[in-house]
Amino acid sequence: MTALPSSPTLLLAQALLARPSVTPDDAGCMDLIRQRIEPLGFVCEDMSSGPASARVRNLWARRAAAQPAGTLVFAGHTDVVPPGPPERWSSPPFEPQVRGGKLYARGASDMKSAIAAFIVAAEEFFRAQPQAPLNVALLLTSDEEGPATDGTVAACRQLQARGERLDWCIVGEPTAVQRTGDMIKNGRRGSLSGRLTVRGVQGHVAYPHLARNPLHELAPALAELAATQWDAGNDSFPPTTWQVSNLHAGTGATNVIPGEAVMDFNFRFCTESTPESLQQRLQAVLHKHGLNFSIEWTLNGQPFLTRPGPLLDAARAAIHAETGLQTELSTSGGTSDGRFIARICPQVIELGPPNATIHQIDEHIALADLEPLKNIYRRMLERLACQPAPAQS
Repeated sequence: MTALPSSPTLLLAQALLARPSVTPDDAGCMDLIRQRIEPLGFVCEDMSSGPASARVRNLWARRAAAQPAGTLVFAGHTDVVPPGPPERWSSPPFEPQVRGGKLYARGASDMKSAIAAFIVAAEEFFRAQPQAPLNVALLLTSDEEGPATDGTVAACRQLQARGERLDWCIVGEPTAVQRTGDMIKNGRRGSLSGRLTVRGVQGHVAYPHLARNPLHELAPALAELAATQWDAGNDSFPPTTWQVSNLHAGTGATNVIPGEAVMDFNFRFCTESTPESLQQRLQAVLHKHGLNFSIEWTLNGQPFLTRPGPLLDAARAAIHAETGLQTELSTSGGTSDGRFIARICPQVIELGPPNATIHQIDEHIALADLEPLKNIYRRMLERLACQPAPAQS
Protein backbone atom coordinates (compact mmCIF):
# COMPACT_ATOMS: atom_id res chain seq x y z
CA MET A 1 0.00 0.00 0.00
CA THR A 2 1.34 3.39 -0.96
CA ALA A 3 2.61 5.38 1.99
CA LEU A 4 0.28 8.26 2.85
CA PRO A 5 1.07 11.61 4.47
CA SER A 6 0.51 11.82 8.21
CA SER A 7 -2.72 13.85 8.16
CA PRO A 8 -5.05 12.30 10.78
CA THR A 9 -8.00 12.76 8.42
CA LEU A 10 -6.25 11.02 5.56
CA LEU A 11 -5.00 8.19 7.73
CA LEU A 12 -8.47 7.52 9.15
CA ALA A 13 -9.98 7.67 5.66
CA GLN A 14 -7.36 5.16 4.54
CA ALA A 15 -8.23 2.78 7.37
CA LEU A 16 -11.95 2.93 6.51
CA LEU A 17 -11.36 2.56 2.78
CA ALA A 18 -9.28 -0.57 3.31
CA ARG A 19 -12.39 -2.36 4.58
CA PRO A 20 -14.45 -3.89 1.72
CA SER A 21 -17.83 -2.80 3.10
CA VAL A 22 -20.09 -3.56 0.15
CA THR A 23 -23.77 -3.20 1.17
CA PRO A 24 -24.85 -4.40 3.70
CA ASP A 25 -21.49 -5.65 5.03
CA ASP A 26 -19.93 -3.10 7.36
CA ALA A 27 -16.60 -5.00 7.26
CA GLY A 28 -15.55 -3.64 10.66
CA CYS A 29 -15.93 0.08 9.90
CA MET A 30 -18.27 0.67 12.84
CA ASP A 31 -15.89 -1.04 15.25
CA LEU A 32 -13.06 1.20 14.09
CA ILE A 33 -15.24 4.29 14.48
CA ARG A 34 -16.33 3.27 17.99
CA GLN A 35 -12.71 2.83 19.04
CA ARG A 36 -12.01 6.32 17.78
CA ILE A 37 -14.93 8.23 19.30
CA GLU A 38 -15.53 6.50 22.65
CA PRO A 39 -12.42 8.16 24.19
CA LEU A 40 -14.05 11.51 23.32
CA GLY A 41 -16.98 10.68 25.59
CA PHE A 42 -19.41 9.36 22.98
CA VAL A 43 -21.84 6.72 24.25
CA CYS A 44 -22.31 4.22 21.44
CA GLU A 45 -25.47 2.22 20.84
CA ASP A 46 -25.92 -0.64 18.39
CA MET A 47 -29.20 -0.19 16.48
CA SER A 48 -28.61 -2.98 13.97
CA SER A 49 -31.63 -4.26 12.11
CA GLY A 50 -32.77 -6.81 9.56
CA PRO A 51 -32.53 -10.59 9.11
CA ALA A 52 -29.45 -12.46 10.31
CA SER A 53 -28.54 -13.34 6.72
CA ALA A 54 -28.30 -9.67 5.75
CA ARG A 55 -27.88 -7.84 9.04
CA VAL A 56 -27.56 -4.08 8.70
CA ARG A 57 -25.32 -2.34 11.19
CA ASN A 58 -26.57 0.96 12.53
CA LEU A 59 -24.60 3.01 15.03
CA TRP A 60 -26.02 5.79 17.18
CA ALA A 61 -23.28 7.58 19.13
CA ARG A 62 -23.97 10.62 21.30
CA ARG A 63 -21.85 12.95 23.42
CA ALA A 64 -24.01 14.95 25.82
CA ALA A 65 -23.20 18.41 27.17
CA ALA A 66 -24.25 19.80 30.55
CA GLN A 67 -26.25 22.75 29.20
CA PRO A 68 -26.39 22.19 25.45
CA ALA A 69 -27.25 24.82 22.87
CA GLY A 70 -28.73 21.97 20.89
CA THR A 71 -27.94 18.63 19.26
CA LEU A 72 -25.98 18.36 16.04
CA VAL A 73 -26.04 14.99 14.27
CA PHE A 74 -23.60 13.87 11.61
CA ALA A 75 -25.21 11.18 9.43
CA GLY A 76 -23.55 8.90 6.94
CA HIS A 77 -23.02 5.42 5.65
CA THR A 78 -20.09 3.03 5.79
CA ASP A 79 -21.35 0.83 2.95
CA VAL A 80 -20.23 1.25 -0.65
CA VAL A 81 -21.45 0.02 -4.01
CA PRO A 82 -19.66 -2.97 -5.61
CA PRO A 83 -16.38 -1.89 -7.23
CA GLY A 84 -17.01 -3.61 -10.55
CA PRO A 85 -14.22 -5.53 -12.34
CA PRO A 86 -11.09 -5.03 -10.18
CA GLU A 87 -8.87 -5.36 -13.24
CA ARG A 88 -10.35 -2.14 -14.62
CA TRP A 89 -9.11 -0.17 -11.61
CA SER A 90 -5.69 1.47 -11.75
CA SER A 91 -5.11 0.04 -8.26
CA PRO A 92 -7.12 -2.44 -6.17
CA PRO A 93 -10.39 -0.77 -5.12
CA PHE A 94 -9.96 -1.64 -1.42
CA GLU A 95 -6.26 -0.79 -1.22
CA PRO A 96 -6.32 3.01 -0.94
CA GLN A 97 -3.52 4.72 -2.81
CA VAL A 98 -2.43 8.31 -3.30
CA ARG A 99 -1.39 9.25 -6.81
CA GLY A 100 -1.09 12.69 -8.30
CA GLY A 101 -2.58 14.36 -5.24
CA LYS A 102 -5.67 12.13 -5.20
CA LEU A 103 -6.81 9.32 -2.92
CA TYR A 104 -8.14 6.36 -4.89
CA ALA A 105 -10.45 3.67 -3.47
CA ARG A 106 -14.09 2.62 -3.56
CA GLY A 107 -15.87 4.93 -1.15
CA ALA A 108 -13.24 7.68 -1.26
CA SER A 109 -15.86 10.22 -2.28
CA ASP A 110 -19.05 8.37 -1.35
CA MET A 111 -18.61 8.72 1.59
CA LYS A 112 -15.90 7.41 3.90
CA SER A 113 -13.71 10.48 3.56
CA ALA A 114 -16.52 12.64 4.96
CA ILE A 115 -16.89 10.29 7.94
CA ALA A 116 -13.17 10.54 8.62
CA ALA A 117 -13.31 14.32 8.25
CA PHE A 118 -16.12 14.69 10.77
CA ILE A 119 -14.52 12.40 13.34
CA VAL A 120 -11.22 14.28 13.21
CA ALA A 121 -13.14 17.58 13.32
CA ALA A 122 -14.90 16.38 16.49
CA GLU A 123 -11.56 15.35 18.01
CA GLU A 124 -10.11 18.80 17.36
CA PHE A 125 -13.25 20.55 18.59
CA PHE A 126 -13.50 18.68 21.91
CA ARG A 127 -9.77 18.86 22.48
CA ALA A 128 -10.04 22.65 22.32
CA GLN A 129 -13.44 22.86 24.09
CA PRO A 130 -13.94 19.80 26.32
CA GLN A 131 -16.90 21.48 28.04
CA ALA A 132 -18.49 22.80 24.85
CA PRO A 133 -22.25 23.42 25.26
CA LEU A 134 -23.27 21.25 22.32
CA ASN A 135 -24.62 17.73 22.07
CA VAL A 136 -22.94 15.95 19.17
CA ALA A 137 -24.09 12.65 17.70
CA LEU A 138 -23.29 10.30 14.84
CA LEU A 139 -25.87 8.23 13.01
CA LEU A 140 -24.20 5.73 10.71
CA THR A 141 -25.55 2.81 8.70
CA SER A 142 -24.28 0.05 6.42
CA ASP A 143 -27.43 0.11 4.25
CA GLU A 144 -27.65 3.36 2.32
CA GLU A 145 -26.55 2.11 -1.08
CA GLY A 146 -28.89 -0.90 -0.94
CA PRO A 147 -32.60 -1.30 -0.17
CA ALA A 148 -32.33 1.20 2.72
CA THR A 149 -35.11 -0.56 4.62
CA ASP A 150 -33.14 -1.55 7.74
CA GLY A 151 -30.69 1.33 7.84
CA THR A 152 -31.18 4.96 8.79
CA VAL A 153 -34.96 4.72 8.49
CA ALA A 154 -35.05 1.95 11.14
CA ALA A 155 -32.73 3.87 13.46
CA CYS A 156 -34.84 7.02 13.09
CA ARG A 157 -37.93 5.09 14.09
CA GLN A 158 -36.20 4.03 17.31
CA LEU A 159 -35.01 7.57 18.04
CA GLN A 160 -38.47 9.00 17.40
CA ALA A 161 -40.17 6.36 19.58
CA ARG A 162 -38.11 7.38 22.59
CA GLY A 163 -38.43 11.10 21.98
CA GLU A 164 -34.80 11.83 21.08
CA ARG A 165 -34.47 15.51 20.20
CA LEU A 166 -32.40 16.41 17.14
CA ASP A 167 -31.91 20.04 16.15
CA TRP A 168 -29.48 20.04 13.24
CA CYS A 169 -28.12 17.35 10.93
CA ILE A 170 -25.24 17.27 8.47
CA VAL A 171 -25.36 14.37 6.01
CA GLY A 172 -21.88 13.78 4.64
CA GLU A 173 -22.94 12.91 1.09
CA PRO A 174 -20.71 14.20 -1.73
CA THR A 175 -22.40 17.43 -2.84
CA ALA A 176 -19.65 19.62 -4.30
CA VAL A 177 -19.18 20.14 -8.03
CA GLN A 178 -15.63 21.46 -8.43
CA ARG A 179 -14.36 22.16 -4.91
CA THR A 180 -15.44 21.20 -1.44
CA GLY A 181 -17.93 23.80 -0.28
CA ASP A 182 -19.08 25.11 -3.65
CA MET A 183 -22.49 23.43 -3.27
CA ILE A 184 -24.56 22.01 -0.47
CA LYS A 185 -27.97 20.40 -0.59
CA ASN A 186 -30.57 22.06 1.60
CA GLY A 187 -33.33 19.72 0.47
CA ARG A 188 -34.23 16.91 -1.88
CA ARG A 189 -37.15 16.03 -4.09
CA GLY A 190 -39.48 13.21 -3.14
CA SER A 191 -39.43 9.88 -4.97
CA LEU A 192 -42.56 7.93 -5.90
CA SER A 193 -42.27 4.73 -7.94
CA GLY A 194 -44.92 2.60 -9.56
CA ARG A 195 -45.24 -0.69 -11.41
CA LEU A 196 -48.07 -0.54 -13.93
CA THR A 197 -49.58 -3.74 -15.31
CA VAL A 198 -51.77 -3.37 -18.39
CA ARG A 199 -53.83 -6.45 -19.26
CA GLY A 200 -54.76 -7.40 -22.81
CA VAL A 201 -55.53 -10.69 -24.55
CA GLN A 202 -52.73 -12.88 -25.89
CA GLY A 203 -53.04 -14.18 -29.44
CA HIS A 204 -51.44 -14.84 -32.81
CA VAL A 205 -50.07 -11.84 -34.66
CA ALA A 206 -51.83 -13.03 -37.82
CA TYR A 207 -55.22 -12.82 -36.09
CA PRO A 208 -55.15 -9.52 -34.20
CA HIS A 209 -58.95 -9.34 -34.17
CA LEU A 210 -58.91 -12.29 -31.76
CA ALA A 211 -56.46 -10.63 -29.38
CA ARG A 212 -55.92 -7.29 -27.66
CA ASN A 213 -52.42 -5.87 -27.58
CA PRO A 214 -51.70 -4.11 -24.25
CA LEU A 215 -48.70 -2.29 -25.74
CA HIS A 216 -50.84 -0.75 -28.46
CA GLU A 217 -53.40 0.28 -25.87
CA LEU A 218 -50.75 1.71 -23.56
CA ALA A 219 -48.97 3.74 -26.24
CA PRO A 220 -51.39 6.74 -26.43
CA ALA A 221 -51.55 6.99 -22.64
CA LEU A 222 -47.76 6.75 -22.43
CA ALA A 223 -47.40 9.60 -24.91
CA GLU A 224 -49.77 11.77 -22.89
CA LEU A 225 -48.01 11.01 -19.61
CA ALA A 226 -44.61 11.79 -21.11
CA ALA A 227 -45.90 15.17 -22.30
CA THR A 228 -47.61 16.09 -19.03
CA GLN A 229 -46.36 19.03 -16.97
CA TRP A 230 -46.95 17.86 -13.42
CA ASP A 231 -46.15 21.20 -11.80
CA ALA A 232 -43.99 24.27 -12.40
CA GLY A 233 -41.67 23.82 -9.44
CA ASN A 234 -40.91 26.76 -7.15
CA ASP A 235 -38.04 28.90 -5.90
CA SER A 236 -36.50 25.94 -4.07
CA PHE A 237 -37.26 23.01 -6.38
CA PRO A 238 -37.29 22.27 -10.11
CA PRO A 239 -40.55 20.98 -11.62
CA THR A 240 -41.68 17.44 -10.88
CA THR A 241 -40.50 14.91 -13.47
CA TRP A 242 -41.84 11.53 -14.58
CA GLN A 243 -39.69 8.86 -16.22
CA VAL A 244 -40.20 5.30 -17.46
CA SER A 245 -37.37 3.02 -16.34
CA ASN A 246 -38.49 -0.40 -17.64
CA LEU A 247 -41.08 -1.76 -20.07
CA HIS A 248 -41.66 -5.48 -20.48
CA ALA A 249 -44.05 -7.50 -22.63
CA GLY A 250 -44.17 -10.58 -24.82
CA THR A 251 -43.10 -14.21 -24.65
CA GLY A 252 -39.95 -13.82 -26.71
CA ALA A 253 -41.65 -15.23 -29.79
CA THR A 254 -42.14 -12.90 -32.77
CA ASN A 255 -45.57 -14.26 -33.69
CA VAL A 256 -47.34 -13.83 -30.35
CA ILE A 257 -49.30 -10.77 -29.30
CA PRO A 258 -48.54 -10.25 -25.59
CA GLY A 259 -51.30 -10.62 -23.07
CA GLU A 260 -49.75 -8.27 -20.55
CA ALA A 261 -47.39 -5.29 -20.42
CA VAL A 262 -45.52 -4.20 -17.30
CA MET A 263 -44.00 -0.74 -16.96
CA ASP A 264 -41.84 0.63 -14.13
CA PHE A 265 -41.82 4.40 -13.66
CA ASN A 266 -40.74 7.05 -11.17
CA PHE A 267 -41.76 10.54 -10.12
CA ARG A 268 -39.16 12.89 -8.66
CA PHE A 269 -41.50 15.42 -7.13
CA CYS A 270 -41.23 18.80 -5.45
CA THR A 271 -43.31 20.38 -2.73
CA GLU A 272 -45.83 21.65 -5.30
CA SER A 273 -47.18 18.10 -5.69
CA THR A 274 -48.10 15.33 -3.29
CA PRO A 275 -47.93 11.56 -3.76
CA GLU A 276 -51.73 11.46 -3.68
CA SER A 277 -52.16 14.14 -6.35
CA LEU A 278 -49.64 12.47 -8.65
CA GLN A 279 -51.28 9.08 -8.23
CA GLN A 280 -54.70 10.51 -8.99
CA ARG A 281 -53.56 12.41 -12.08
CA LEU A 282 -51.68 9.46 -13.55
CA GLN A 283 -54.55 7.05 -12.96
CA ALA A 284 -56.99 9.54 -14.53
CA VAL A 285 -54.98 9.42 -17.77
CA LEU A 286 -55.01 5.62 -17.77
CA HIS A 287 -58.77 5.54 -17.18
CA LYS A 288 -59.28 8.13 -19.90
CA HIS A 289 -57.65 5.76 -22.40
CA GLY A 290 -59.76 2.82 -21.26
CA LEU A 291 -56.93 0.63 -20.00
CA ASN A 292 -57.45 -2.49 -17.92
CA PHE A 293 -54.68 -1.92 -15.40
CA SER A 294 -53.37 -2.18 -11.85
CA ILE A 295 -50.52 -0.29 -10.15
CA GLU A 296 -48.23 -1.15 -7.26
CA TRP A 297 -47.04 2.11 -5.67
CA THR A 298 -43.88 2.65 -3.59
CA LEU A 299 -43.24 5.95 -1.83
CA ASN A 300 -39.46 6.08 -1.48
CA GLY A 301 -39.35 9.44 0.26
CA GLN A 302 -41.10 12.76 0.75
CA PRO A 303 -39.42 16.01 -0.31
CA PHE A 304 -37.75 18.05 2.41
CA LEU A 305 -36.37 21.56 2.57
CA THR A 306 -34.21 23.37 5.12
CA ARG A 307 -34.76 27.10 4.96
CA PRO A 308 -32.27 29.76 6.15
CA GLY A 309 -31.54 29.41 9.85
CA PRO A 310 -28.78 28.43 12.27
CA LEU A 311 -27.63 25.36 10.33
CA LEU A 312 -27.39 27.02 6.93
CA ASP A 313 -25.85 30.11 8.53
CA ALA A 314 -23.18 27.94 10.15
CA ALA A 315 -22.47 26.09 6.93
CA ARG A 316 -22.20 29.23 4.82
CA ALA A 317 -19.96 30.96 7.33
CA ALA A 318 -17.70 27.92 7.75
CA ILE A 319 -17.33 27.40 4.01
CA HIS A 320 -16.53 31.05 3.36
CA ALA A 321 -14.03 31.25 6.21
CA GLU A 322 -12.25 28.10 5.07
CA THR A 323 -12.39 28.40 1.28
CA GLY A 324 -13.53 31.92 0.43
CA LEU A 325 -16.46 30.45 -1.52
CA GLN A 326 -20.04 31.66 -1.47
CA THR A 327 -21.75 28.28 -1.47
CA GLU A 328 -24.67 27.48 -3.74
CA LEU A 329 -27.81 25.93 -2.29
CA SER A 330 -29.36 23.15 -4.34
CA THR A 331 -32.12 20.53 -4.14
CA SER A 332 -31.13 18.70 -7.33
CA GLY A 333 -30.00 15.11 -7.67
CA GLY A 334 -31.23 11.86 -6.21
CA THR A 335 -32.41 10.92 -2.76
CA SER A 336 -30.34 10.36 0.37
CA ASP A 337 -30.94 9.25 3.94
CA GLY A 338 -31.68 12.90 4.67
CA ARG A 339 -35.28 12.10 3.69
CA PHE A 340 -35.62 9.86 6.75
CA ILE A 341 -33.81 12.16 9.16
CA ALA A 342 -35.93 15.15 8.10
CA ARG A 343 -38.94 13.42 9.68
CA ILE A 344 -37.42 13.86 13.14
CA CYS A 345 -35.02 16.78 12.65
CA PRO A 346 -36.16 20.27 11.55
CA GLN A 347 -32.93 21.30 9.81
CA VAL A 348 -31.03 18.88 7.56
CA ILE A 349 -28.36 19.64 4.96
CA GLU A 350 -25.97 17.54 2.91
CA LEU A 351 -22.38 18.74 2.76
CA GLY A 352 -19.47 16.73 1.45
CA PRO A 353 -16.69 16.52 -1.15
CA PRO A 354 -17.02 16.64 -4.96
CA ASN A 355 -19.20 13.93 -6.46
CA ALA A 356 -17.74 13.64 -9.97
CA THR A 357 -16.37 10.09 -9.52
CA ILE A 358 -18.90 8.47 -7.20
CA HIS A 359 -19.83 4.88 -8.16
CA GLN A 360 -17.21 4.98 -10.95
CA ILE A 361 -14.12 2.92 -11.66
CA ASP A 362 -11.15 4.66 -10.00
CA GLU A 363 -13.34 6.64 -7.59
CA HIS A 364 -11.19 9.23 -5.83
CA ILE A 365 -11.05 12.42 -3.82
CA ALA A 366 -8.47 15.16 -4.22
CA LEU A 367 -6.30 15.60 -1.15
CA ALA A 368 -6.90 19.34 -1.53
CA ASP A 369 -10.59 18.69 -0.70
CA LEU A 370 -10.04 16.57 2.39
CA GLU A 371 -8.59 18.92 5.00
CA PRO A 372 -10.89 21.82 4.06
CA LEU A 373 -13.88 19.52 4.57
CA LYS A 374 -12.63 18.60 8.04
CA ASN A 375 -12.09 22.25 8.87
CA ILE A 376 -15.57 23.21 7.62
CA TYR A 377 -17.12 20.59 9.91
CA ARG A 378 -15.04 21.84 12.87
CA ARG A 379 -16.00 25.46 12.20
CA MET A 380 -19.67 24.44 12.12
CA LEU A 381 -19.31 22.74 15.49
CA GLU A 382 -17.74 25.88 16.91
CA ARG A 383 -20.46 28.15 15.57
CA LEU A 384 -23.43 25.99 16.56
CA ALA A 385 -22.07 25.67 20.09
CA CYS A 386 -22.47 29.45 20.47
CA GLN A 387 -26.15 29.83 19.64
CA PRO A 388 -29.49 28.50 20.87
CA ALA A 389 -31.19 25.60 19.17
CA PRO A 390 -34.32 26.29 17.13
CA ALA A 391 -37.63 25.81 18.93
CA GLN A 392 -39.35 22.50 18.33
CA SER A 393 -43.00 21.73 18.73
